[in-house]
Amino acid sequence: MTEQVQNQRQLFSLPIDAFVALVGSMICISFTPIFIRLSDLELSANATIFNRFWMASLALLLVKQVSSQGKEKSSPLSSQQIMLLIGDGLILATGLILWAWSLDRTTVAKSSLMHNLVPIFTVLGGWLVLGKTFNRKFLVGMAVAIAGAMLLEADSLLALKLTPELIADLVALLSAVFFGIHPLLAERLRADLDAVTIMTWSSVTSSILLFPIAIVATDQLFPPSLNGWLAVIALALVSQILGVGLWTYSLKRIASGFASLVALIIPALSAIEGWIIFSESLNFLTGISFAVILIGMYLAISSRSVVKPNPES
Repeated sequence: MTEQVQNQRQLFSLPIDAFVALVGSMICISFTPIFIRLSDLELSANATIFNRFWMASLALLLVKQVSSQGKEKSSPLSSQQIMLLIGDGLILATGLILWAWSLDRTTVAKSSLMHNLVPIFTVLGGWLVLGKTFNRKFLVGMAVAIAGAMLLEADSLLALKLTPELIADLVALLSAVFFGIHPLLAERLRADLDAVTIMTWSSVTSSILLFPIAIVATDQLFPPSLNGWLAVIALALVSQILGVGLWTYSLKRIASGFASLVALIIPALSAIEGWIIFSESLNFLTGISFAVILIGMYLAISSRSVVKPNPES
C-alpha cells in the first residue's frame, strides 16, 4: 500500500508540460508501424527509414537555424558528446531497419508488442553498463513479460517450427535491444543538450549511415507516388520529429523509468490502429498474451530499483 501511495504521489508531482509532451509522444510514436506498413507498399524497409531520417534532418536543421537567431552561440560540443550523438544515430538506424523489416512479415500488433519490450532492455542495460541494481519485483516482472511474449508464438513453439512470421517477431525483439540502449544515451545527453540538438545529430548521422545501404539494397530509393510520399513525410514529421522529439524533451523533467512505464500504451494504440486501418485480427490468445506482457512490464518498470526520482529542473 505504501509503494502504491508513493507511485501516486510521483504521478501527481509530475510537471504538466513534460507529462503532456510524454503522452503526446506516445500517441505519435504509436502510428509508426502504420506509416511504415503504408510506405512498404512502394519502398523497401531500408528506403523507408532513409527517407524518414533525411526528411527529419532537413526539418530539424531548419528549426535549429530559426530558433538560434538572435541568441548567443552555444559552447562547442565535446568529443565525448559527439561520440554519444553519433552512436545514438547508429543505434536508432539499426533498430528501425530491423523493426521495419519485421513489420513487412508479421502483424502490427505482434511486432509492436515485441518492439515495446524496450523498457526491459533499457533497465538491463543500465544494470550491466551503469551498475544499477533491481529487486525481486523486477525479476518477477521480466519473467512474466517473457512468458507473455512466448504466448504470442505458442503454436509455432509447440510445433517446433521456425516459421517466417516467428523469425519476423524475433527480429522485432532484436530491434528492441537496440532501442533499449537509446534511452540511456538520450538521458545522458539530455542532461547537457537540448532536444533539438540531440534529434538533429541522430537524424543526420542516421541519414549518412543509411544512404549507402539504401542505394545498394533497393532499386527504388524514393516513393513513386503521392501516397508513398505522404506516408514517408508523415513518418518523418509525426513519428520522428514530434514523437521522438517530445519524448526526448520530456526526459529533462521525467525519470526514464516512469517514461518507459507510460510507453506501455503504445502497443495497445498500434494494435487498435492496425485493426482499424488494415483489418488485422486480434484473437483471444493475442489478447491474453498482450495482457500478460503489460502486467509483467508494469511490475518490472514500477519496481523501486528502476524508477528514478524526477530530476529537478
